[in-house]
Amino acid sequence: MGWWARGGLAAILGSLAACSTPPARPPLPPPVGAAPVVPAAPRPAARWVAADWKDLPGWGSDDLLAAWPALLGNCQRPAPGWAEFCARAALQSPADALDATLFLMKHLRPWQLNDAVGGTTGLLTGYFEPQLVASRTRQGAFQWPLHALPADPQMRRTPRRDIEAHPGFAALELAYVDDPFALLQLQIQGSGRLVTRDANGAERLSRVAFAGHNDQPFESVAKALLDRGEVRDASLAGLRDWARRNPGRVRDALAVNPRVVYFREEALPDAATGPRGAQGVPLTPGRSVAVDRTHVALGTLLWLDSTQPWSTTPMRRLVLAQDTGSAIQGAVRADFFWGWGDEAAQLAGRTKQPLRLWALLPQGLTP
Repeated sequence: MGWWARGGLAAILGSLAACSTPPARPPLPPPVGAAPVVPAAPRPAARWVAADWKDLPGWGSDDLLAAWPALLGNCQRPAPGWAEFCARAALQSPADALDATLFLMKHLRPWQLNDAVGGTTGLLTGYFEPQLVASRTRQGAFQWPLHALPADPQMRRTPRRDIEAHPGFAALELAYVDDPFALLQLQIQGSGRLVTRDANGAERLSRVAFAGHNDQPFESVAKALLDRGEVRDASLAGLRDWARRNPGRVRDALAVNPRVVYFREEALPDAATGPRGAQGVPLTPGRSVAVDRTHVALGTLLWLDSTQPWSTTPMRRLVLAQDTGSAIQGAVRADFFWGWGDEAAQLAGRTKQPLRLWALLPQGLTP
């Protein structure tokens, strides 16, 4: 957005500030045919504070025209109370970023997310979609299988250490990878991509999505190796180096974590499409975040104020609450989806920054 647009937006922010301030008098009745005010689901242990658009750091600097396709994709599964906004957005064709920004300001209202004691600062972390080279047959270095979900609930609970010896799991092997720690990382992330070769040598890309787990507790393999002094670098590269030096001890090291994630394989006709998050729509790199859904409904638009990994450069942008995770707990908490591949993996691993969040709710929708 150019300096002229930012300057114009600053003036508009001043004139529209009252739009996001709680009224001093009872609001006028809604127009005939307008959607009723819909209360959002209760969010315990969190405080939502009405805010002005001018309170959002960097508001107006994000290219919301570039974010528009992700916003429309988000409307495939609108949160309760968002149907009217999504219907209006579907009819829009913003001319530029300023046009998109003004549309949001007209139809939404910002609320700052605070924790239970009124704190405004939380934590931003990152995640990504791993991509692994795999083989359809067990051969050479490709000895580490991904498993489909067992139909038998009791078999499903088998701890990691006992899976290889269980006769029923051989029929559930989807593919084999050559890197046990990359497979462990895939299980932690919950989904990923496989690159396999057909009989004619052509590469085929597919996605393996989370299908369930064995209901066993999660224990960190990296932490166990660190605690024993066997590694100093618990990154994927450091764990791979340890595995190269200790090939006979890898299975015992992995068995420290009894939890196993099961997968289902899906076609991936478009390599630019992200995995489906908990909301049920494809995630968009740089726009999708995982949240604690006890505080933030999936499908909510959020304004994120944090910094870039490796630096203090501000990272302020519109993001979409489209996923969740057991480690994402608290109102001022988000896990940022960086995409797939090596660069996304590095960015995700380095993301651990302070965070402030504002929810952008449709006019009339109250937290």
